[in-house]
Amino acid sequence: MTDEIEVVAGGPGDAPTLLALFDDAVAWLVARDQTAQWGSEPWSERPSSSARADEWAAGGGLRFARDPGAAPDALPAGAMVVGEHMPYVPPPERPELYVMVLLVNAAYRRRGVGAALIATAEAEARAAGAEQLRVDCWAGVPGLPAQYERLGFTRTGSFEVKGWPGAILERRLS
Repeated sequence: MTDEIEVVAGGPGDAPTLLALFDDAVAWLVARDQTAQWGSEPWSERPSSSARADEWAAGGGLRFARDPGAAPDALPAGAMVVGEHMPYVPPPERPELYVMVLLVNAAYRRRGVGAALIATAEAEARAAGAEQLRVDCWAGVPGLPAQYERLGFTRTGSFEVKGWPGAILERRLS
């Protein structure tokens, strides 16, 4: 599947598409009774989340995974936002690119979309002279950090923000 996925840059006008992917993810989590990660309310209905999506879309690090065979108006296969580390994790010890967001459309789960996005992040990181990729994720279920481990990341720490448990993962590039 990853050979069929193309990763393209997003921009300031793409915040609604990013929000639609977050809404898709929340619906998928709610259907599995996993509301502790992002709650049960769609991101598009939360003013703070809409503002965050606007910021990410305008920040230059938004990427979309697209299926060339999908309808032009179809929801992308996934999205990623790369940039600086999140404020709730320790600063990097070496030059890095931080994966701030990684989303996969529910219709494309287990089809290599996440791997294609991470491969793009790695290529961008190497081109910029970074020595590592880092990412954080919800640690409320063991399967989520394990997905990143299958993508070559190693768990290096944990954190908690307002009762939300998170894992920090790193993938060395050198």
